Amino acid sequence: MTHEIPPPDPAKASNRLCVIDCDIHPKTSLDDLKPFLSAHWWDMLETYGARPRHGFASGFPYPKSQPQAARRDAWPPGGGLPGSNLAFMRDQLLDFYDMDYAIMNFLSPTGQGAQNSDLSAAMAFAANEAARAVWTGPDKRLKASIVVPYEDAAESAREIERLAGLPDYAQVQMLSRTSELAGKKRYWPIYEAASAHGLPVSFHVFGYSGWPSTSAGWASYYIEEMAEHCTSCQSLLSSLVIEGVFERFPRLKVVLIEAGFGWLPALMHRLDRAYVRLRAETPHLKRLPSEYIREHVYVTTQPMEETEKPEHLIHTMEAIGWDRILFATDYPHWDFDDPRHSLPASLTAQQRRMILSENARKLYGFA
Repeated sequence: MTHEIPPPDPAKASNRLCVIDCDIHPKTSLDDLKPFLSAHWWDMLETYGARPRHGFASGFPYPKSQPQAARRDAWPPGGGLPGSNLAFMRDQLLDFYDMDYAIMNFLSPTGQGAQNSDLSAAMAFAANEAARAVWTGPDKRLKASIVVPYEDAAESAREIERLAGLPDYAQVQMLSRTSELAGKKRYWPIYEAASAHGLPVSFHVFGYSGWPSTSAGWASYYIEEMAEHCTSCQSLLSSLVIEGVFERFPRLKVVLIEAGFGWLPALMHRLDRAYVRLRAETPHLKRLPSEYIREHVYVTTQPMEETEKPEHLIHTMEAIGWDRILFATDYPHWDFDDPRHSLPASLTAQQRRMILSENARKLYGFA
């Protein structure tokens, strides 16, 4: 006996919440990377570890009350770390919200920022291959970010060239705490390669740069480091603009991930004001800093500043540009944002559609 599948209800289809999640964190393991690492590099990892750029990285990276910075319900049944089980991720995220796409940003183990640049390159290669084997191959809704060993720009460019054009990858991934400011010319080969292939460059917060997260030394508390994410992105964005990266690479798009965005309009105003008085110092800039930012820079919604007066948040989003804001859940982390409830209630239907999916669809060229 056969059962006919009823046709979709047009009324329900028209009310479907189209969602493109621009920041999720699958958890690959070293065992996932092992098939793509040579015996030499596997032995190096087993014997000496990844050797991050500063010694204060040995402590637990997240509050012990929230291991892996994860939702309490994100630990897969049967064992494994949050984000490590594709079937469970489908149940909790992809299928639960009927998502069109989700962009994966891998935080570890990737080798990004490692002191040994050759090991960093080998691990980035393995992480990118594991992304295809474990995630994007089995589920086409998932798109990976190309992990690059960004402290070695030439090797990063080669990795971009190797993977550009494959449908598995949506963008290039860097971290916000680089060893030098992101606009410095040592990183330009990364932007050149990404721009040539129409790939946005994302800066996700965190990263081991070898420097304190503040300009005056090491913070005492985790909350200070979390608040610093917005300042690191202000510094890297100012550097990209003032060093002339966007003037040199006019097709380049940059995505700032998980740094909030309430600070961005104030930074644009401040840079414009300084530029008007100091423009003789930067003859390579042809426009106001805010004009470069509005044309080239996108932000993700999570974490979103929740203001006491809702209209303040709306004014901030309007100042950034409704077409420059991308929705993100940050799954499976504890501060996960539900696409059904996290955006301001006062948004128009069109503004909501733009943020939830249309902006990302246009930026990444998704069908």
